[in-house]
Amino acid sequence: IRLGYRGYGSGLLNLDPFFEQNVKGARDAGLDVGVYFFSQALTTEEAIDEARFVVRKLRGKRIDGPVAFDMEYIEGANRINHLTVEEKTAIADAFCQFIEKNGYEAVIYGNPTWLTEDVDLTLLTHHEIWLAHYIGMTEWPFAYRMWQYTDRGSVAGIEGSVDLNIRMKEKKFLAD
Repeated sequence: IRLGYRGYGSGLLNLDPFFEQNVKGARDAGLDVGVYFFSQALTTEEAIDEARFVVRKLRGKRIDGPVAFDMEYIEGANRINHLTVEEKTAIADAFCQFIEKNGYEAVIYGNPTWLTEDVDLTLLTHHEIWLAHYIGMTEWPFAYRMWQYTDRGSVAGIEGSVDLNIRMKEKKFLAD
């Protein structure tokens, strides 16, 4: 569920106006809840401000899933377009490290193009990946913790198409 976002024009931090309603609806439907923040941070300091905002909004709330860092280009906007791969990598890492230091699981969200061309995954291997790849069976060659496999799903109680995801859990073995 989107917790919030940084305005791509204003640069201001915003709580998603439907965050509380969406969390309640998910809980009422028996779903696990994780959150994501849509970043348009220009620096690691802004990324930490975003993560701090997320942690403040989560205080006292139960979430079952991770906190995801989502940075994407917005058509017609240019706030992050000039950032280098190294800068975007450092921004993602700073956000995730702050989230993890505050007791939450962090993941980095992205499609195959973003994850291979816009950040340096070799420097982010200590964070899990939430892969957005709308395909019947992904052939993504790297490890990922979650997979967003469609943006054309349907969920009872929600009008229109929704994204659907699978979250992989570690396999547990029983001791003999």
